[in-house]
Amino acid sequence: MLNYERKGDFGLYNFLLPDEFVSTVYEITPEKLKAQGIRGVITDLDNTLVEWDRADATEELAAWFKMMQEAGIRIVIASNNNEERVKSFAEPLGIPYIHRAKKPLGSGFYQALVSLKLKREEVVMVGDQLLTDVMGAKRQKLYTILVRPVAQSDGFVTRFNRFVERRVFNDLKRKGIKTWDK
Repeated sequence: MLNYERKGDFGLYNFLLPDEFVSTVYEITPEKLKAQGIRGVITDLDNTLVEWDRADATEELAAWFKMMQEAGIRIVIASNNNEERVKSFAEPLGIPYIHRAKKPLGSGFYQALVSLKLKREEVVMVGDQLLTDVMGAKRQKLYTILVRPVAQSDGFVTRFNRFVERRVFNDLKRKGIKTWDK
């Protein structure tokens, strides 16, 4: 995990800067979460856990979910995608989910917190997009981890977000803030 120290006010970027950057969800371990007082994870689905066009979890991902659950870390998937997509992915894993979460608006995050039955300071949001996952979670005062997208391609709606993200990342680089190692 790449932590960085924030110095100063970054204006609009305060809502776009995640607390951590990771290359994959597999860098997020129960031990690291518990050391930070985290007991629950709200996670995005598409391009965070699996490619946006992959129907099911990989064996490695299923093992990651199991490891988290066995360690007492609660998980809920909050996705902007439709019910059929999210349900067919989450149900075989026994993971609760919220479909059409309307991120970055607050209702999906609130539903996820209610589902987890945890306080905000005990929960982390894990996602691959600044404009939906990080910004929405920051507005709800949640700890955020930005994951490098697992696929190089995106659905139609996400392409605009990626365009904006590239501009933000370039500006952050000019300000001396590291994101992922290239």
